[in-house]
Amino acid sequence: MSAATASKQECIKNCQECQTTCADQLTSHCLVEGGEHVQQQHVQRMLDCIAACKACIDFMSRNSEYHALYCKACAEVCKACADSCEQVGDMDQCVACCRKCVQSCSAMAS
Repeated sequence: MSAATASKQECIKNCQECQTTCADQLTSHCLVEGGEHVQQQHVQRMLDCIAACKACIDFMSRNSEYHALYCKACAEVCKACADSCEQVGDMDQCVACCRKCVQSCSAMAS
């Protein structure tokens, strides 16, 4: 397996982990906690992150020539989500997976 293929597979894996972790945390943690966890901007960031990861996975999986554009956008969205989760607090799992996704997507975008 080439280094490029290995990097892409790692990025897909990180995007999948980020997508499922954020979706799970949104429904099983944020909605239960309430307060800052359900403020519109925070929920929007999480939903954007979930959607960006899904799109990024789709473009990379089919070897689209545009995958780098989606990876760049995904990295920005995941960074915003990680920052929001960090600010809200008690969301270490989301912060960690988003930051990992930012790193791999940024590498794929370059």
